[in-house]
Amino acid sequence: MNQKNNPGLLRVFVYGTLKPGEENYERYCGEKVTSATIAMTMGKLFDLTPGYPGMTSGDSPVWGYFLEFADGEVLTLLDELEDYQPTRQKSENLYNRQELEIYDQQGLSLGKAWVYLMTQELVNQLGGIHLPNGWWDKRAAEPTLKNMN
Repeated sequence: MNQKNNPGLLRVFVYGTLKPGEENYERYCGEKVTSATIAMTMGKLFDLTPGYPGMTSGDSPVWGYFLEFADGEVLTLLDELEDYQPTRQKSENLYNRQELEIYDQQGLSLGKAWVYLMTQELVNQLGGIHLPNGWWDKRAAEPTLKNMN
């Protein structure tokens, strides 16, 4: 199915504890997800000392999952988890939600999805360690990803 042709679905790109198999997936996504696809977007990924990742704007591949939901109310739950309130100043949120272009493993566009980004200042305060391979896993295991070239 071409995700671009189904505008009724809520699309979110996740790269941390909301990925399938990670600690927050079942509680917040679990049975609500209609599809989960390994995907990537452009940014810069960091491992943070509290035990979760942060992504900033950037030009490096960040790998995660492109999730689709039939119920748009899921976004409210995710906003709460990520400590994001659209009415607050950017600097007052833990993460800020932004729409970014998402790509499959072959580099083909899947369309836009919501992504939670962190400011570089906050990443620095939280002891961010850059993950140049663009993949975060609490257990330090990487998926098998096809070469993007």
